[in-house]
Amino acid sequence: MSEEKKQAAIEAMNLSYSYHDNDVFKDLSFTVPKGDFFIIIGPNGSGKTTLMKVLSGIEKPEKGNLHILGKAIERYSRRSLAQTVAMAPQMTTVDFPFTVREIVLMGRSPYKGLLGFDDQTDIRIAKQAMAFTEVEHLAERKLGQLSGGEQQRVLIARAICQEPQIILLDEPTASLDLAHQVRVMDLMEQLQKEKGVTVIMVSHDINLACMYAQSLLLIKNGQIVSIGPPDQVLNYETLEHAYGCALLVDQSPLGDFPRITLVPKRFIKSSLVNSYLQNKCSGSEIR
Repeated sequence: MSEEKKQAAIEAMNLSYSYHDNDVFKDLSFTVPKGDFFIIIGPNGSGKTTLMKVLSGIEKPEKGNLHILGKAIERYSRRSLAQTVAMAPQMTTVDFPFTVREIVLMGRSPYKGLLGFDDQTDIRIAKQAMAFTEVEHLAERKLGQLSGGEQQRVLIARAICQEPQIILLDEPTASLDLAHQVRVMDLMEQLQKEKGVTVIMVSHDINLACMYAQSLLLIKNGQIVSIGPPDQVLNYETLEHAYGCALLVDQSPLGDFPRITLVPKRFIKSSLVNSYLQNKCSGSEIR
C-alpha cells in the first residue's frame, strides 16, 4: 500500500462539542482514509450535523484535535481550508436572486483576488462543474425555479467548483424522490472514484448508505456505536441498540452488503418474522 493511500483525509481525536451546557458529542475519535466514501448514520439528535460543521471548520470543537490531510485545522487559513474542504449543506427553502451560473461561481471565492472578478479559469472550472453535475443547461435559471434534485446538484456543483480534496454533504438526498436520490449518490461515487475526492456524507437512509459507503460511522447520543465497513457495522444487534426499533438484516440481492428491513408493529409476532430470525439471526428475538 502506498503512502498516499495510507494518508488520512480526516483524523478526529477526542472531539467534544456542547450547546447550552448540553453535550452534542463527546470524545469522538475516528479516521477517514483519503479517497474514501465515508457515510455517517445514526438516529435524530445524535450530533451528525454538528459534527459536519466541526469537520468543515464552521464550528470549533471545545476539546480535542482535528487534522485535515495531516495538518491541524488551526494551521489552515480560512482561504486555504476552503480550497481543501467544501461543504454542501442540507437543502432548505431557497429564494436566492442568483442564477445557477452565479451560484456555482461562488465556489471560486477562495481563489479570487481582492477585486473578486471571475477570470477565464474560474469560468472554465464552473462550466466543468456544471457539466459534471448535469446542470449546465440550467445555467441562466434562478435557483428557486428548480426542482429539489436540481437544486441539490447545483449546490454540489458549487462545492466541486472549489476544487476540494474533501467534500462534506449533509443529507444530500433528504426530501428527494427515488430517482434523484440514486442520481445524487451515483454522482458522488463518480466524484470519489474518478477524481479521487474524499466524500464524507450524513445520511438517514441506511440502505442507500450501505450500497455506496466504503466505511460507515454509526453514532447515537454523540457517541460512536460502531465504525467500519457496512457488513461489520450493520448487524441486527448494533442497529437495534442504536435505533431502538424492530428490524431485520440480511444480504442485499445486489451484492455483498447488508439490507435492512423495518418491521411494522403488526408483524413483530408473525410466524414469518420468527422463521426469519431462526434461519438468519441465530435465534435472536425482535423486541
